[in-house]
Amino acid sequence: MQSVFDRRRINGPEDSSAPIFADEHQKSPTPDLYKARHNRSVSDIRPIFLQPGLISQANGSAYIETERTKIACSVYGPRQSKNTAYNEKGRLNVEVKFTPFSCERRRAPLRDAEDRSIAVAIQQALLSSVRLEHFPKSTIDIFLVVIEADGIEGCVASGSIAASTALADAGIDMYGLVTSCTAAVIGEEIWIDPTQEECDMANGTLILSCMPALGIVTNVWQSGRMAISQVLACLDTCDGRCTDIHSVVAQALLNSAHSKV
Repeated sequence: MQSVFDRRRINGPEDSSAPIFADEHQKSPTPDLYKARHNRSVSDIRPIFLQPGLISQANGSAYIETERTKIACSVYGPRQSKNTAYNEKGRLNVEVKFTPFSCERRRAPLRDAEDRSIAVAIQQALLSSVRLEHFPKSTIDIFLVVIEADGIEGCVASGSIAASTALADAGIDMYGLVTSCTAAVIGEEIWIDPTQEECDMANGTLILSCMPALGIVTNVWQSGRMAISQVLACLDTCDGRCTDIHSVVAQALLNSAHSKV
């Protein structure tokens, strides 16, 4: 007896089972998690090492290190756009690449969706700070290499700071420096600058990018489940930390300028 089988269709399985959802109960932070923050409170950020002008071949560059997050950024341009129609405003391209040894699992050299999502978030954070109307039919390329990663949120925040510093090091006209900070809701507390382990325990995370000198928010990236009151509390806390980071970036650029004289 010939069985009825349609080769042009993908037939589903004969048996099925109910999906298994993750535990929706809130996880409370353990004492070991507090110790992993290296004696910093939930409202403190990780120490920042920032060095502009590290890559001599680029027009501008910066290297940032925040404990287990290490990113190198280089800026090329502005240079003439090829094979594109005339535009009164320039283009800002951001490309993010992970080294194969940047994560716990070895990453493939090919780009994936995670690389593109981080690049889009960084581009949105920087786009309103660069005066692209001064560079008609030009392209500014920003390349970020993640040497070591400690969560997507940390890569977006540190990458935005490094890219803004590299743009300033390249002498590109900007409205102001962009700084970024991350917050996570763990239990009933708001933890600033969380690590990958802390983000996995969080109910939701939020990344705030802004120009503290002008008091302008450039981008907000929120994921997970958070109440409106928690979102507002995260924004207020991150805004204060972005002001502190702004002074660090300004001092690093000032020291770099003095060393070139």
